[in-house]
Amino acid sequence: MGNVESLAYFIPELILSVAVLLAILADVFGSEREGLDAPGVIALVGTGLAFYFHFGLYNLAPSPLFMGMIAHDMFSAFFRGFFLLSTLVVIVMTIYSHEVLYLKKGEFYAILLSVCIGMCLVAAAQDLVMMYLALELMSIGSYILSGFSSKVGKSDEAAVKFVLYGGVSTGIMLFGLTLLYGLTGSTSFSAIRGILAGAQGVEPAVYTIFVLVMVGAGYKIAAVPFHFWAPDVYEGAPAPVTAYLSVASKGTGFALLIRFFFSTMIAPGDGGASWIELPNLHIDWTFHIALLSAITMTAGNLGAIPQNNLKRLLAFSGIAHAGYLLMGVCVLSAQGMESVVFYLVAYLFTNLAAFSVIVIIVNAQGDERMADVRGLWARAPYTAIAMTIALISLIGLPPTAGFVGKWYLFIAVLNKNLYWLALIAVLNSVVSLYYYARIIRAMFMDSPSIAQPMRVHPVYAGLLAALTIPVVYFGLFWDPLVRYAKMCASLIK
Repeated sequence: MGNVESLAYFIPELILSVAVLLAILADVFGSEREGLDAPGVIALVGTGLAFYFHFGLYNLAPSPLFMGMIAHDMFSAFFRGFFLLSTLVVIVMTIYSHEVLYLKKGEFYAILLSVCIGMCLVAAAQDLVMMYLALELMSIGSYILSGFSSKVGKSDEAAVKFVLYGGVSTGIMLFGLTLLYGLTGSTSFSAIRGILAGAQGVEPAVYTIFVLVMVGAGYKIAAVPFHFWAPDVYEGAPAPVTAYLSVASKGTGFALLIRFFFSTMIAPGDGGASWIELPNLHIDWTFHIALLSAITMTAGNLGAIPQNNLKRLLAFSGIAHAGYLLMGVCVLSAQGMESVVFYLVAYLFTNLAAFSVIVIIVNAQGDERMADVRGLWARAPYTAIAMTIALISLIGLPPTAGFVGKWYLFIAVLNKNLYWLALIAVLNSVVSLYYYARIIRAMFMDSPSIAQPMRVHPVYAGLLAALTIPVVYFGLFWDPLVRYAKMCASLIK
């Protein structure tokens, strides 16, 4: 499809681009001096409008856009909605967060929206160059956001570590993409798959390329052994930015991994119900990704046990959940893709609810240690209940969306006869019960260190309700979300 015709599919990104410009202009004219966070309001309205118009695109037929550089399909539509919703929640968190109270500049929201545009393009990319440029747009903005509160805590350290780890991993991935271009002579995903399908003796090269690209994708999803940045960056970045990295950045990593891997190195088979190896490529993709899944979830859960900082604990928890999500990728089937989509939606609401509680605690007490949640039930019962629901969902217990998400992942793995992986996942869920239960026990059974009730801004109370209600609703009535996941788990073939 030509460039002009493609603009009809690009409305949400265009709205975000306009909002970026308006947020900067609002900051230039000094609207904050009058007590109005105009850049924040503009970012909120712009993202809300983009989210609204995004729903209209589901009815459009899957098509390659902008001369084949990106694609409109249900997969890209799902991730666009995923990123827009995450951005909306984080903007609300930021407007009322004390950590960025004096830093609410237009550039913060401009960078945040630019990162969102980059994420949407990563999920839709159909070309190596477009994928890399979109990833850089997203990554560079994320580095800046992680160090935005440079005068607070370890924000500088977080940004430096994020840049160093990100630069190295991206460089390695770029080397892999360069090798792929050298091997096939094309940057188009569909052309690459066609060339690899007819090539002879390229197994070692393709396997090397896969490993190099996995360095970049593994870094984004914080998979082992590319996970070392996550705890330090989560701890040092402002809490709203950490929440964004934990959900949207992880979603970008899975969008990149699935889009690239499923569009270039394997082909749809069995009427679209499963993906198969390309002719002449006899690489056991399932085993390699399953092994990465098992190691990642185990390392994440074991690393979370000794943590006493809530953000570091959730960082290791995020590593473990990346391992669970890789279970859905390794089975190479439509059922696996559907389980990934379902689990990502459950994880979005669950993790953002948990981080909203952390933002509330940081606003009230200036820290996010385990000691700061002691007696939370007595000081802010509504917040303690919301945190408990989020933690139960992260464990994977009923009646929450996290339980249903894990159930679908396990079913997909068992249908592939990966019993050993299912057993490791169950054992890891048991381990995770220990460190999540520590937080619940501290909130309900320990005495609070401060006797006064904790003040919770009404906006945060509303935000907690908006995030925790879907966690319970989809744990009881999951069928609508399952149908949505089935609809969204399809790529342009």
